[in-house]
Amino acid sequence: MKRVHVAAAVIRDAGGRILIARRADTQHQGGLWEFPGGKVEADESVETALARELHEELGIVVGGARPLIKVRHDYPDKQVLLDVWEVSAFTGEPHGAEGQPLAWVTARELTNYEFPAANQTIVAAARLPGDYLITPEGLETPALLRGMQKAIAGGIKLVQLRAPSGYDPQYRDLAVDAVGLCAGKAQLMLKGPFEWLGDFPSAGWHITAAQLRKHAAAGRPFGKERWLAASCHDAEELSLAQQMDVDFVTLSPVQPTQTHPEAQPLGWAEATRLIEGFNKPVYLLGGVGPGERQKAWEAGAQGVAGIRAFWPEA
Repeated sequence: MKRVHVAAAVIRDAGGRILIARRADTQHQGGLWEFPGGKVEADESVETALARELHEELGIVVGGARPLIKVRHDYPDKQVLLDVWEVSAFTGEPHGAEGQPLAWVTARELTNYEFPAANQTIVAAARLPGDYLITPEGLETPALLRGMQKAIAGGIKLVQLRAPSGYDPQYRDLAVDAVGLCAGKAQLMLKGPFEWLGDFPSAGWHITAAQLRKHAAAGRPFGKERWLAASCHDAEELSLAQQMDVDFVTLSPVQPTQTHPEAQPLGWAEATRLIEGFNKPVYLLGGVGPGERQKAWEAGAQGVAGIRAFWPEA
């Protein structure tokens, strides 16, 4: 069965809302919502196909777009490759040129709509930012909270409270403060044993590679209403993350780092190859920062994760 190559768009308006369209009842996966786009013809580039489809379907002209994620999905009757781009600039007023109902929704509201199975990963990618801040180690609590506050005020929307050791009561106290600091402003990702999950219902959980190896076979430790992420370093760990149905991962180290000088860096070519076979958002980590964001997008990543690169008081 030949894989159908589809160009799809996450289109944002000036307020950050996302445009979705409802599939006609007569179509494959009819009645469900989708991200606008269509089939890439044999002689077309993805960008050309995307521009053409959005003009035909919505009557808009694309002014600015970048790669967001590629999703391969096998339905019983069809194999698809969804080549998804984020459209940040366009001219014209979007309308259902083919009679399809449209809706502008916030990233948070996306989860209220029913999408085809292949689109679930796009929903996650559309809800996640391009930068992922990991807090540094060795800071006193006031300095750590001050830095987090400053980073969030500066636009950081996803924060991992790094845990230097597994069962640390001090970390739990810090997590309580961090939850309050992030409420309504940024998504907080905590680390630690699953026994703590119930104490922090608003936080996502970022598991270590060791936890991934130990618990992947049991699947997700909680429902889809919370973010689940994992630290990965190779193809085997990415496969376990897929098995556990995490929402996103960090892949590291891409380049040499000060924190783990002994770790063998993957390099950009290998990181790109690993992302290619992985159907979830990936943040590249290790020797990267805002300057590598564009390169990470081109490699197929969601964006970049970092400690020093995003810490305001470095």
